[in-house]
Amino acid sequence: MENLKIEADIFSLNNQAAQKNRDTFQQHGVFVINIMGSPGAGKTTLLEHILPQLKQSHRIAVIEGDLATENDACRIRQTGVPAVQINTGGGCHLDATMIAAQFSKLHPDKLDLLIIENVGNLVCPISFDLGEDLRMVILSIPEGEDKPLKYPSAILGTDAVVLTKTDLAPFVDVNPKTMANHSMTIHPKVTVLYAGKEGNVYNAAGVIAYIRDKMEAKKQSNKV
Repeated sequence: MENLKIEADIFSLNNQAAQKNRDTFQQHGVFVINIMGSPGAGKTTLLEHILPQLKQSHRIAVIEGDLATENDACRIRQTGVPAVQINTGGGCHLDATMIAAQFSKLHPDKLDLLIIENVGNLVCPISFDLGEDLRMVILSIPEGEDKPLKYPSAILGTDAVVLTKTDLAPFVDVNPKTMANHSMTIHPKVTVLYAGKEGNVYNAAGVIAYIRDKMEAKKQSNKV
C-alpha cells in the first residue's frame, strides 16, 4: 500500500507541473507536441525531414530527451531549428518540471511550435503529462506488425501513430496496414500516418499536414 501511495504522489506532483506548463504555453501561444517511441524508431530522422518544411510557416524549437549525449540536439540544430538537450542520466522519461526548466531558454515569445522528443521508451513516457497539446507515438515497420498489440497503453495514450521506415516493409515481411489496423482496433479514434523513403525522397507529407491542421484547429478554437 505504501508503494501505491508514493506512486500516486509522483503523478500528482507531475500533473500539477504539467498544468502550469499548459497555462504557460497557452499564454505564449505555443502549440506543443510530445513525440514518443522506442529507441531507433526514427523519431529524430522524422524531425530532420519535417522541420525544414514546418519552419517555413512556423517559428519552432525542439527539446530533446536522452539518457546521455547531445547527438540528437546537434542533428536538429543542423536543420536551422534551435534545440536544447535534456540528459536524464538513466531516467526513462521526461517530466513536466524538466520541460518547464528548458522552455524559458527557448525565447517563448518568439515561438509558435515546440516539439518535445521524449526519451526512447514506449512505457514510462506515456504516464507523464508534459502539458502538451498533441501526442504522437512513432512505431517503425521493422519493429513488427504486433508492436501496437504489445504496447496498448502507448496507443491508447496518443493522438496519432506514425509508422516510419515504410520502405523497409518488403524486406522485413511486415504489412504496414496490419500495424495500422492493430492500432485502430486498440484506439478507434487514433490517426495513423506514414513516413519513409520513396526512392531517394523521404516522404512525411501526411505528418506535416496533420501538424498544421491541428495547429490551425487550436488557433481557431482560441478565437471562439
